Amino acid sequence: MERESGLRRLAGDEASPMLSNHAAVRNPGMPLDLSWVLDSRVNLSATERRVATLPGRRTVKKDAQAAWLLKAVTCIDLTTLNGDDTAERVKRLCAKAMNPIRADILDSLGMSGHSITTGAICVYHRFVATAVEALGDSGIPVAAVSTGFPAGLSPHHLKVKEIEASVADGAKEIDIVITREHVLTGNWTALYEEMRDYRAACGDAHVKAILATGDLKTLRNVTKASLVCMMAGADFIKTSTGKEGVNATLAVTLTMLRAIRAYQERTGIKIGYKPAGGISAAKDVLNYQFLMKDELGREWLEPDLFRIGASSLLADIERQLEHHVTGAYSALNRHPIG
Repeated sequence: MERESGLRRLAGDEASPMLSNHAAVRNPGMPLDLSWVLDSRVNLSATERRVATLPGRRTVKKDAQAAWLLKAVTCIDLTTLNGDDTAERVKRLCAKAMNPIRADILDSLGMSGHSITTGAICVYHRFVATAVEALGDSGIPVAAVSTGFPAGLSPHHLKVKEIEASVADGAKEIDIVITREHVLTGNWTALYEEMRDYRAACGDAHVKAILATGDLKTLRNVTKASLVCMMAGADFIKTSTGKEGVNATLAVTLTMLRAIRAYQERTGIKIGYKPAGGISAAKDVLNYQFLMKDELGREWLEPDLFRIGASSLLADIERQLEHHVTGAYSALNRHPIG
């Protein structure tokens, strides 16, 4: 009983991992403030020092680590974005999203009977309706990548139509990609107007703005793009498509989290954050959670404000949890993602 109550408290079992973001206050956006954008700065050396010391300063062990990992599971956008995706693969992924951790492991952790699901399923538009049907009344939302993902170079009117089509098929969240050229050329007005159009096309669906930070060259560009997208109404800002040469990093994360904090201080609106691409190990996701809590607070460990774009991460978390309760590591093929 002591283990169960401790895990429930640490993992935040009192807060539902499902659909809590849809009860959150939407970001209405604000007029483009170019002076704020142009005055933004990032101290690169201080940022690098901060993230380099994080693993040595923050660590959790045993039941506490298990609780943090269970919380991470509820924040995963379980993703398949491959050219060989099929309806059957998506259905298997949905089944895993509804039961992400094996029942025997949850039982050993004292968590049997408690609702543990992933935060969402993330797919291409083609499979939105398939995923919605497979998830049924589970409450797990479907997120669709959109706007010419991953390059974002389709004609603008087609990008808007793609959003509208995914919403019509039942997507509750839309992960859009920005036009990187707007950032690289400093055309902040164009980026703002593009994002406003995407936000309007989403209607009631939450919108996550993918910045493709690996393509933006500098952390200063990352913070400026973050601010502009939030001003234009993004509910979440997201690092990457997972297709760039460099995807989520702790330095980029720190930069984006501080932009989120600055936006909240000025507007009172809480913006979510989603790192994506390359987060495949349980030990790595813990560092992202630590940084979230340190920079923004406990609220940002819940799925309404924190998502992790991943496919293979869930298998490693499940493997680590099994090691915690049995003392032995099992093969990864015993923990399929779908």
